[in-house]
Amino acid sequence: MKYNRVFGIVLDSVGTGAAPDAEKFGDVGSDTLGHVGAFYEGELKIPNLQKLGISNLRETPIEGVAPAEKPLAYFGKMQEVSAGKDSMDGHWEMMGLPVTHALSLFPKGFPADLLDKLKKFSNREIIVNKPYSGTDVIHDYGEEQMKTGALIVYTSGDSVLQIAAHEDIIPLEELYKICEYARSLVNEPPYVIGRIIARPYVGPDKDHFERTANRRDFTLEPTGETDLNRLQNANYEVIGIGKINDIFSNHGITRGYHNESNHNGMEHVLETMGQDFTGFSFTNLVDFDAMYGHRRNPKGFGAALMEFDQQLGEVLAQMKDDDLLMLTADHGNDPGFRGTDHTRELVPVLAYSPSFKQTGESLGVRATFADFGATVLDNFDVANVNGTSFLSSLK
Repeated sequence: MKYNRVFGIVLDSVGTGAAPDAEKFGDVGSDTLGHVGAFYEGELKIPNLQKLGISNLRETPIEGVAPAEKPLAYFGKMQEVSAGKDSMDGHWEMMGLPVTHALSLFPKGFPADLLDKLKKFSNREIIVNKPYSGTDVIHDYGEEQMKTGALIVYTSGDSVLQIAAHEDIIPLEELYKICEYARSLVNEPPYVIGRIIARPYVGPDKDHFERTANRRDFTLEPTGETDLNRLQNANYEVIGIGKINDIFSNHGITRGYHNESNHNGMEHVLETMGQDFTGFSFTNLVDFDAMYGHRRNPKGFGAALMEFDQQLGEVLAQMKDDDLLMLTADHGNDPGFRGTDHTRELVPVLAYSPSFKQTGESLGVRATFADFGATVLDNFDVANVNGTSFLSSLK
């Protein structure tokens, strides 16, 4: 069967166990869903994900989330082939453009020549310049930033250059212009950085600083055509919700929505479900990653999963027979693991439509995230370049 609308939702960082190549990334033993479930000691209540088959795709079920006897969705896992484990790598690969060359990393901070250009352009000093937790860095240096007007520049284990500034000290438009300039500096060797991230925050002092929803990602331009472009070129509508617009630098996207939160993102999904269109709605829900994974907060992570699950119930109730819903993730960020960086994990894939005639079955372990986009293209009779569609398995 072919579907009129496909809704893809990426639960950012909701991995489901270490990938076969996890050792290369120092991530053996990571398991985002497994460790969140273990933290809740059987009290993780995600009934909608459960009935779709979120535990059926695992060798060991999530604690307290038994496999469904008759799963509504087809279920499986996907393995990443891209060189990194960043959101950009995961999403680009999902849309048929694996990242084959490792991006620049800066475990000892950024080089002086790059920082000198940023200082000259912004006419501001730079502080920190090393890997740091985003919440810790504003706690430790936010007051200094407010007094001096300097830029807090820091990185992580991913290919990112992040600039934090208090919104009352550096207006958003100025911060965005500085980040745009930084983006222009790191698009080709010797420095190729996946994302420049503006990290504005507010609050009176270090004990009350909070990062705001005015974060903005300035992502490396896609290095080739993606499945979003292919859909748009075939005259299908492509809706980007949340971080999708930044990750693809708005390429291949007909219209987009900015998310204030996961909850707001799901409201946008429900809003688009009430609209008449033919094509692909692609959503990223970043709170799992930004607010709980990087902060190693399993309690908050689980609470966010349970809130998502409630809104997922609203989505399921609103689906039409010619709608297809596909849920997945872009990497792991295990709050029960060491460090504060993403974790190299397999990701879940769940596919559901009210029109299915039989109980969901296993899709196995897909060899690449690109199978996700290949399935979307197959549905709309658009040729794909990477990945293998599983559309014919959905019955």
